Amino acid sequence: MSTPTHIRGTRPAGAYIDECVADLRAIREQWGDLLAAIARRPAAVWPPLECREWEQPAAAEPDDASSIGRMPLVLREHPAPANLTALDAAMSVEEALFAACDVIAGRVQRPVRYVPARTLTRSGQPSIRSSVDRDDRDDPARWTLPTHSASVTGRAAHPGSRVHGLHWAAVWLEGRALDERHGDLFAATPAPVVEDLAAVARRARATVERALGRDGRPTKLDRPCPWCGGLLTAHTRSGDPSAAAIVCATGEACGAPVPLDRGRRIWRGTDRVGLRLALEAAQQREQPAA
Repeated sequence: MSTPTHIRGTRPAGAYIDECVADLRAIREQWGDLLAAIARRPAAVWPPLECREWEQPAAAEPDDASSIGRMPLVLREHPAPANLTALDAAMSVEEALFAACDVIAGRVQRPVRYVPARTLTRSGQPSIRSSVDRDDRDDPARWTLPTHSASVTGRAAHPGSRVHGLHWAAVWLEGRALDERHGDLFAATPAPVVEDLAAVARRARATVERALGRDGRPTKLDRPCPWCGGLLTAHTRSGDPSAAAIVCATGEACGAPVPLDRGRRIWRGTDRVGLRLALEAAQQREQPAA
């Protein structure tokens, strides 16, 4: 996340802050979906109906901590992947945000304080030495860098604040973008650093949404409209799966019980449930009787 050598843009700093915060929040909100996708085989068609909780009645959340709603947001705790595309995306985004935290902590975070501590020498004489201020070192707001080499310290390597997962990293980065105060722990984040962070967050969000099929690309369904046999095309909106829409290419002649939009039948919101059920019923009718 080094500062580029080319001439930077002339956009107001506030624009970068707003976009950076929005992208970081979008990543957090969709992170659980991405981790859930890792454990599921990629859907052959859009939408992956079996994975769309927002199209089905809400069910009671199980107590299992690995459920989608409360799954641990740390990749190494995730089971063996079934979707390598989602896994690659998650690993890439996680590393990008962790690296950004490491770099920004080095730029704006105050080093750990040392405080005087009374000790005794071998001869029993009193002595004053400096020791780490443990309260300052263990401040939850502090981003702790990982220990990369066990041989240097003689201790086992530790992931530092990365152990708390991507969700906390995104929250911490948002705080630095907004210049949130926490005593004297942080200096003001320079505008070029915020601009670089905004670029990292923008790319990371795009990676997450591309892996989830939420990047706005239209996708042709492999099954025809149950009412007229026309081509069905799904359209997504970046970062908002609930805004997805499915359009029939036939036009007004299609008899589907949904509204017309620019001369085409279109399924939005709860109407998608009806389309899903109709597609499933059509598929069952095509199957030979046992």
